[in-house]
Amino acid sequence: MREHLAFLKTSSLVVKIAAWIFLLLGVIGGLSLVFGAVPGNSRWMGVVVLVVYTFFFFFLFLIAKIADLLIRIINEIKKE
Repeated sequence: MREHLAFLKTSSLVVKIAAWIFLLLGVIGGLSLVFGAVPGNSRWMGVVVLVVYTFFFFFLFLIAKIADLLIRIINEIKKE
């Protein structure tokens, strides 16, 4: 299991970065739709975009936190 710790740490970091990017792009896209900067789309679609991207953010962040928890569990098992 020890050889997989580096992969878990790296993948956790990458997923956290991806989660923040999803949130940033979702907020920018959603707010631009809400404020009417994109012609041809209704404003309620901005709210839908905000909700969907926020869900993706929390889902990806949860996956990263589970990987962090798995790393801590492996480290605790190694100590014993």
